[in-house]
Amino acid sequence: MFRSPSPSKPSDPAQPSDPPRRVRVRRRTPLTAALTAVLTAAAALTVPAAAAVAAPVPAPGPHAGPPRQPVKQPVATGYGGAVSTVDLDASKAALGVLKHGGNAMDAAVAAGAALGVTEPYVSAIGGGGYITYYDARTRRVHAIDGREFAPKRMRADSFIDPATGKPLPFDQAVTSGLGVGVPGTLAQWDLALRRFGSRDLGALLRPAIRLADRGFVVDREFHDQTAVNEARFRDIVPTRRLFLPGGKVPEVGSVFRNPDLADTYRQLAKRGTDWFYEGALGREIARTVARPPVDPASGRTVRPGLMEPGDLAAYRAVLRRPTRVPYRGMDVYGMPPSSSGGSTVGEALNILGNFRLDARDPVTALHYYLEASKLAYADRGRYVGDADKVDVPLEELLSAGFARERACLIAPDRAAPAPVAPGSPDGSYEPCVPPGTQTRALAFEGPQTTHLVTADKWGNVASYTVSIEQFGGSGITVPGRGFLLNNELTDFSFQPPAPGRAPDPNLPGPRKRPRSSMSPTLVLKDGRPRLALGTPGGSTIITTVLQILVNRIDLGMDLPAALGAPRATQRNTPHVYAEPAFIDRYGRDLAARGHRLEAFPGPPAGVIGAATGLEFLRPGLVQAVAEPARRGGGSALVVRPAR
Repeated sequence: MFRSPSPSKPSDPAQPSDPPRRVRVRRRTPLTAALTAVLTAAAALTVPAAAAVAAPVPAPGPHAGPPRQPVKQPVATGYGGAVSTVDLDASKAALGVLKHGGNAMDAAVAAGAALGVTEPYVSAIGGGGYITYYDARTRRVHAIDGREFAPKRMRADSFIDPATGKPLPFDQAVTSGLGVGVPGTLAQWDLALRRFGSRDLGALLRPAIRLADRGFVVDREFHDQTAVNEARFRDIVPTRRLFLPGGKVPEVGSVFRNPDLADTYRQLAKRGTDWFYEGALGREIARTVARPPVDPASGRTVRPGLMEPGDLAAYRAVLRRPTRVPYRGMDVYGMPPSSSGGSTVGEALNILGNFRLDARDPVTALHYYLEASKLAYADRGRYVGDADKVDVPLEELLSAGFARERACLIAPDRAAPAPVAPGSPDGSYEPCVPPGTQTRALAFEGPQTTHLVTADKWGNVASYTVSIEQFGGSGITVPGRGFLLNNELTDFSFQPPAPGRAPDPNLPGPRKRPRSSMSPTLVLKDGRPRLALGTPGGSTIITTVLQILVNRIDLGMDLPAALGAPRATQRNTPHVYAEPAFIDRYGRDLAARGHRLEAFPGPPAGVIGAATGLEFLRPGLVQAVAEPARRGGGSALVVRPAR
C-alpha cells in the first residue's frame, strides 16, 4: 500500500534537456440501439454556455487451423516483464517480444499492431494515440504525441452546414470524410522505436500479420460492436465486404480473418512508413477521404473530406515534455496538450492534495473526488487545446496556488451546482473566488478507445492509449487495405463561440490536433516507476484514471480492487453519471450532499471505461491488471509468473 506521504519532493528525473520539438519522422525502407445511446450521451453532456542487444522475433509459423476460444485472466504477477491489454492475442504478441529480448516500447508497438487486427473498431493504423514512457537508462519520462491533425484546408467553421448555418448533426459528421484526421499511429511507432526501441517495425508486425492471416475467434464484444455499426457498414462498400462477410454480422465463436490487413502490414514491413505518408498508400487514403466509397443505392449522405496527399506528407509525431504533479509523496506524469489528460488529472490531484482523504470515510473522499473533477473540467474546457496552435497556460493550471484557489470552492458537505465557471490561472491567486454558473458546453467524445501497458526486465515502462474515436471510426475502410479510418476531428468544437463569449481553444484549424482526453499515466516514487495505467472512455478517461489513483493511493485498495471498483464520472455537468453498482453503494449518501446521480448511458450502458494497469510491488516483481468484467474483461500476462 501507499502510506504516509514523504515530506520532501524527490528530484525531478523526467525533465528533458531541451524543450519540446517537432521531430521529422525518418521512414524505414528495409448495438443499432447503441448508436442511439451515443446520441443520448452526447445530449446529456451538453450544458449551458535502456535497450537490449537485438534478438530476432520469431517468424510466424505456417497456418495452424482455426484458433481456440481465448481464455483471459485479469491479474498476473511475476518477473521479467509484464503486459496488460483488452485482448489475449495482443497480450501474447507483446509477451512474445518481451520473452525474446525486446523492451517495453517494442512490446507496446507489437501489441498495438495486434489490436489493429482483433480490435479494429477502436485501434487501427487509420487512427492515432499517445504514449508516456519511462526510460530506465536515463530515469526520465517521455511523452510521444501521435494524435491526428486536421488537413490544411480545415477551418473553424468546417463543421457548419452551409445550407442551414448550423453545426452538422453529430452522426453525419462521424460517418463522413470530413471527420477523418491525418492518422498518426505509424509515425508515432516510427518515432518511438527510433528513440526507445530495440526492434525494427517489420519484426514487430510479424505477430499481427500471422494473426490477421490465421484469424481470431469472434467474441461477444466484437460481435456487438459490429452489430452497432451494421447499418452504416452496409452502406460503405469496402467496409461491408470486410466486416460483414457473407453479408452478415460475424457470429460469436466464428473465425474472422483479415488478409487485406495482413498484406498491408507486410508492405509496411517491406516499404517502411514512407509508403503510408508519402507514397501510394497515402494517395489511396486521401482519395478515399475525398470520395468516400458509398454504395449509391444506400441513400446515405457521406460528406467528402478535406484531406490531400500533402497533408499526410506533412504529418509529424511529436516528442513532448510530460506533465508532472507531486501527489502524496509521489510524482504523477501524464500527457500534455494536445491531450487534456495530463493537465486535468494533474489539476484535480493538486486540488485533492489540499484535503485529507480517509479510507474509513469513502463517501467524503468520493465527494471531494467529484468536486475536484468538476472544477478541473471547467478549466479544461476554457483553456486546453492544441498547444502548437493556441496558448495553453499549462504551468499555471498545474500550479499549487491555482489549485488552492480552486480547492477553497469545495464545501465538505455540499456539492456545488454544476456547471461551475472556470478559474483564472493568471499567477495571482486569492484565497477564494466566487462560484460561477455558466461555462462552455462539454464537447462529445466517444468512449471507443483502448489502452495497454507494458514493462520489461530492465524497468522500462510504456503506457499507451490508441483510438480511431467512435466504435468503427468514420465507418470508411480504405479499399483493399483492411483498416478503418478515424473520425477524430469530431473531437473539435463544431461551432465558434457567440460574440462576446470567451474564445474556444478547441475550434478546428489547419494542421491542428483536436483536444483529447486520453490519459496514459505513469506514477513514480523516488524516481522509480510504481504504477502505469490508462483507459478508454472518451471524456470519462480522465475521471476513470483519477478515480483509480484515488482508490489506490488514498483509499488503500490494491490495484486489482482499485481498477475493478464501481465508477462515477463528474465532468462539470448537472448530473454525476455512474455505474449501477456505484449508485447502489454510494448513491444515497452522495445525494444527501447534493450530488445528482444517474446511470451512465453508455455505450455500453452502465459501463465506464475498460482500464489496464500495472504496479511494481517490489524491485523486479510486477503485477499486471486488466478489467475482470467490463467489456468482456482484459488480459494480463507476465514473463515468469510468481509462485
